[in-house]
Amino acid sequence: MDLSSETVHALLPLFLTATLGASVALVGLIDGIAESTASIAKVFSGYLSDRLGRRRPLILVGYALAALSKPLFALAGSAQLVLGARFADRIGKGLRGAPRDALIADVTPAAIRGRAFGLRQSLDTVGAFVGPLLAIALMLLLADNVRAVFWLASIPAAGAVLVVLLWVRDPPQARPAEVRPPLAIAELARLGGAFWGVTGIGVVFTLARFSEAFLILRTHELALPIALAPAVLVAMNLVYALGAYPAGVVADRLPSRHLLLAGIACLIGADLLLAFAGALTTAFAGILLWGLHMALTQGLFAKLVADHAPADLRGSAYGAFNLATGLALLVASLGAGLIWDRFGSGATFLAGAAAAALSAVLLIGLQKPNVTPP
Repeated sequence: MDLSSETVHALLPLFLTATLGASVALVGLIDGIAESTASIAKVFSGYLSDRLGRRRPLILVGYALAALSKPLFALAGSAQLVLGARFADRIGKGLRGAPRDALIADVTPAAIRGRAFGLRQSLDTVGAFVGPLLAIALMLLLADNVRAVFWLASIPAAGAVLVVLLWVRDPPQARPAEVRPPLAIAELARLGGAFWGVTGIGVVFTLARFSEAFLILRTHELALPIALAPAVLVAMNLVYALGAYPAGVVADRLPSRHLLLAGIACLIGADLLLAFAGALTTAFAGILLWGLHMALTQGLFAKLVADHAPADLRGSAYGAFNLATGLALLVASLGAGLIWDRFGSGATFLAGAAAAALSAVLLIGLQKPNVTPP
């Protein structure tokens, strides 16, 4: 499914602007709604799979929704239909994500569970690489026929659904006697100031790292051909994949605050390079830094939520954090698009750098032991 989705997403920003005539603000709105929808859906899907006592139905619905959305991209004659397709695709991602991870844990012996999740992440990364590369090859082969590429991207999506239908099974297990909602309002106060401090940093940080669609639009502005636009995601994900595991090793040995500040510094550098780039080489240097900031920070926030939430409320904490950052991503992408349309691409990335700097100030300002990330 990653192969299918990344093939589409690598071309979608330019399809919207060049083919459908959408504004950059609308691109930001569509991408923000889509990605925040996935984050919000994750809050509830894991809870529902626990309540049902089964993972497979939600996994199947999630993959099927994503597969059914793919032909809509090829048929789209308006940005509104693209929004509908992206919404369905990301609802599908949100529905399947938590139950899929829970099923992996259910069927894997504890002694090799880390290895199993490592394999899952590796396969995600393969899709992130191969999808954009496939998009480049198909665009060259099909003479820049974006709609034809979208049709072909439906094939691996259908294959993913077929795998769930034929081979994925729930293990036999007892239905849980009692399930507590993941976001019981009365319990949110128990999460404490330390957790909400981390969430505040996460929200401000998310406001700084708007959708990667703007990276593609920036390189196209610097004359990168549409057929080569997916190279942006290839370059970013290469650094992301190579850096994520070493960053995790370092996070076990150094205070998380140091690594998070390093990631924020990389994001500020990336934004500045992209803001002032006059050539593709400078822009791609910024894109590589963007991938490095992802490697340094994305796993860290999950760790910080666990570190700063009560053990019996970690599920609720992750739900609250995902909800807050998901909504922040919507605001960030819409805001970035509006700034781009009114003031230009440079102002968009300068605003991102300013938001990243603000998140660094907030992080440095959290001095109390019960608030400071370890």
